[in-house]
This record gives sequence, structure tokens and C-alpha cells, in this order.
Amino acid sequence: MTAAARNEPLRDQTYLPLSGDAEVLDFLSALRERGRQPADPRLRLTAPDGKSIELPESMLEVLLQVAAAMNAGLAVTVAPQRLTLSTQEAADLLRISRTTLVRLLEAGAIPFDKPSRHRKVRLDDLLEYRRRQRSRAEQAFAEMVADTERLGLYDTDPAEVKAALKAARQNRAG
Repeated sequence: MTAAARNEPLRDQTYLPLSGDAEVLDFLSALRERGRQPADPRLRLTAPDGKSIELPESMLEVLLQVAAAMNAGLAVTVAPQRLTLSTQEAADLLRISRTTLVRLLEAGAIPFDKPSRHRKVRLDDLLEYRRRQRSRAEQAFAEMVADTERLGLYDTDPAEVKAALKAARQNRAG
């Protein structure tokens, strides 16, 4: 029986991959293979006691992410989130200060509600903001790489760059 079914509070839990865990690879392969066969009936999970349940599509995506991360040797943390967060919870999720988050809210970068004295941020709005920020960062990085390639900076010998930097620092200090 799950924690939610027993009315126990949900908590963050981190799962570590076991070294050489071939079962994760088998699981990941089976999930990916199942995803390529749309004519198949829905995926089913069977417990050791023989009880079987149909796996919703949204859970398949979660399991693929978890299996891929563990296969890559990464730990996975499951952190239940409410659909509406306080400003501190939202700031923690974005890994920024609460003050910075409030500035973003007031600037209109992230929608929020203020049903009373306190601002509330919807989780989907927060995740959309994070997706947009990551997309902008990836675009900026791609533009920097393109500029570097266009200027031929990838063709420069690292030893020459190091020597030029050393000389520039000595000229500046002296």
C-alpha cells in the first residue's frame, strides 16, 4: 500500500542507482520498445503478488526519465509538489532567492495569484518559466558557439592563448 493510500504525508525520497544494475537497462529497453509499438495494448505492471494494473501514459514518461537517469549512474529524487506553491517553495524549486522570485512575479515574468496577503504561484506556470529560461540560455550558447566558429577561435592553439593571457596579465600588473 502506498503512503498516499495510508494517508501518510508524502516526502522527498532520493534513489541511488546500484552499480552494474542490469535490471535498469532491461527495464529501460522494455519501456522504449513498448513505446515504439502503438498497436500494443497499454503497458501493465504486475506486482509480486500477481496483481496487475494498467500503466497510464503519463507514468510511462516518468518511468522512462527515472530509468534513463539511473542508467546514466545518476541519483533520482522524487519530490511531491502541490499544484500551487508559496513564493518560498517556488523560489526553492527555481533555486533562486525569494526576493528574486518576487521581483520576477511583480515584473510579470511569472503569473501569480494573490487571494489574500500572500502570493501563490501555479506549478505549471513556474515550470513553463523555467522551460523558457532554459530555451533562451541554450539559444544564447548556440549563438556564442556560432560566433566563435565564425571568428575562427576554435582554430587557435590553446598554448598560444595561454601565453597571450599571461603576457596581458603581466603588462597589466607592471
